[in-house]
Amino acid sequence: MKPAKKSTFGKGNFWRNNGLSLTLVTLFLAAWVGQALTGWYSQNDELIAHSQPPTTLVYYLRSGHFVEVTMENWESEFLQLFVYVALTAFLFQRGSAESKDPDNPDEEEPPLSAESPKWARTGGWRRKVFSHSLSLVFFVLFVITFLLHAAGGVKQYNEEQLMHGEAVVSLADYLLSSRFWFESLQNWQSEFLSLLSMVVLSIFLRQRGSPESKPVNAPHSSNPE
Repeated sequence: MKPAKKSTFGKGNFWRNNGLSLTLVTLFLAAWVGQALTGWYSQNDELIAHSQPPTTLVYYLRSGHFVEVTMENWESEFLQLFVYVALTAFLFQRGSAESKDPDNPDEEEPPLSAESPKWARTGGWRRKVFSHSLSLVFFVLFVITFLLHAAGGVKQYNEEQLMHGEAVVSLADYLLSSRFWFESLQNWQSEFLSLLSMVVLSIFLRQRGSPESKPVNAPHSSNPE
């Protein structure tokens, strides 16, 4: 049995070691700010078209419109990640870089050491929870954003109803509405399609240097070791 490698987490050049997450955070914040600004302009255009006064950016950031569109997208992303992590634990796709090898499904755990995570070393229910913590957290985040999407959606819907002189609805009524489920399902189906594309295309295509791809010379039928 090979000895466990000594952890180097947190050592070395900070920017080099964290370049991927730092770049993704920067892209996320830039896109989110852009979404907020363009959404604010779009909302004010609609208000002006209905002879309503425009809102401030601060007010818009608390509005149902901003909360709804933000949580609607986050909800589908967390659902995608939960489904991906959970399904790849026990389902296989031969030849895909996104799947374990169906002929060798069991991963060898490195031996426990002083640098192993605390809950892994503790054992009992803590180790069991920690063993599934990634999918559990993604599921909880999905549920939270799902509910926030509903809360923002009903607020936005009622604002539109009042603008047109019509009756408002309750959160329960909105959760049962076709509008809410259309907003959710239109995003869910695209997330499942993107997962399917990644799983299948990684069988036949390559990207040198990416951990999401098999080595260039690897046969199509092979799975990552």
